Amino acid sequence: MLINQIERFLRETGMPWTKFGRLATHDPRFVEDLRNGRTPRPGTEKRVEHFMNTYRGDIHAA
Repeated sequence: MLINQIERFLRETGMPWTKFGRLATHDPRFVEDLRNGRTPRPGTEKRVEHFMNTYRGDIHAA
């Protein structure tokens, strides 16, 4: 489930959930909405997963 992946990402990176939403979807309430039951569109889900993978790759490369 996407929210579980995001929660793990937030713990690993220490990123605030509002910043995550702004960077990944341009919506600072995105994570809160998911926590409250929102179901993202498939394209949004792929974009968020891509953001997390890219961000992790950038951290490991630095």
